[in-house]
Amino acid sequence: MAGWIVRGRNPAGVVYGTILIGAVIAAESGVHDGYPDLIGSTALVLGIYWLAHSYSTILGRRLSHEEHLTAGALARALGHDWSIVRGASIPLLTLLIAWAAGASETTGVNAAVWAAIASLVVFELLAGMRAGSTPREFALEGGVGVIMGLAIFALKSLAH
Repeated sequence: MAGWIVRGRNPAGVVYGTILIGAVIAAESGVHDGYPDLIGSTALVLGIYWLAHSYSTILGRRLSHEEHLTAGALARALGHDWSIVRGASIPLLTLLIAWAAGASETTGVNAAVWAAIASLVVFELLAGMRAGSTPREFALEGGVGVIMGLAIFALKSLAH
């Protein structure tokens, strides 16, 4: 799993994608009429965020370095930020699997939110293991993952 997370040059994007889509699913739950609407709006938010992140990176670079926009630079930015989509796939695939299994939308949303939360905790613990953290550091790292997860859960609770 660690190899999948850090594959490429932008493992932070995997984390961003997981947090983003976990929060979107949490906030959007109960607002839509069934899985198709929820998945469609979630995928749309993901696409907009991925494009916006890539666009703002390339435009910021052009503004600070007085560069022209090229197709190659845009493609590199989109490729670099594809990790956002990879991270978002964890809760989004959980939602799709729940739908395919015939679970209620509430159950699917809960599973997707918990998948995002569990992923963040696992990411933190994997980072700690890779860094050779002491037990105290490991506890801190796991705790940070739990706090981020609880923030997503709080959003779900406050939105409904």
